[in-house]
Amino acid sequence: MTDLSNTVMVITGAAGTLGAAVAEACEAAGATTALVDRAPDRLRQTRDAGATRLLLEGVDLTSEGAARDMVTAVMDRFDRIDALVHTVGGFHGGDTVQEDDLSTWDAMMSLNLRTAVIACRAVLPTMRDQGGGAIVTVSAGAALSGRAGLAAYGASKAALLRLTESLSEEVKAEGIRVNAVLPSIIDTARNRQAMPNADRSTWVAPDAIAAVIAFLVSDAARAVTGVALPVTGRG
Repeated sequence: MTDLSNTVMVITGAAGTLGAAVAEACEAAGATTALVDRAPDRLRQTRDAGATRLLLEGVDLTSEGAARDMVTAVMDRFDRIDALVHTVGGFHGGDTVQEDDLSTWDAMMSLNLRTAVIACRAVLPTMRDQGGGAIVTVSAGAALSGRAGLAAYGASKAALLRLTESLSEEVKAEGIRVNAVLPSIIDTARNRQAMPNADRSTWVAPDAIAAVIAFLVSDAARAVTGVALPVTGRG
């Protein structure tokens, strides 16, 4: 079983389906968590703050200032940050490159890439001072090959993957590991509503992805960095 005792984790997008699953899995493994979300009150609807759980709501990770304030709050409470799991992201699909408005491209790059850059940059000084840490980003299977109608989304997730790989090379000598998971379609209520006739047997469950992420931030994966790990279930 994954052991995350004595591990302080920052989980962004923690009120979302995947973020909540990651929080549940990592807390069950013993982690102390700082749960971060942009919404002002969604976390409190399902989670209570406690001795080993900090709720940080209304945090806009497109803002460097907000990310710095997030790190300050975590350090004031727990005095260290051992891991960052960045689940913030967005999806848009269905339109061709010709049809997609440039605002869609801006939104995908902002949600899927900019937030990751900002979140990683915010925690890195602390991890460097500590002499190590672990970061996991959430890319997508669509990052690996172009698909009609998914250009903006796929390009943003591919950019996130390159960010992950490049950052891993930059910080691995300092004991900081950086990896990405690449899920296929995640079995969420929103996806079920959007694709009611799809074959869900090939989708991947959020808790299955969360289990992989928990492993990647644990000491069991201490020799793993720069990995782009597909998590596709039966897809």
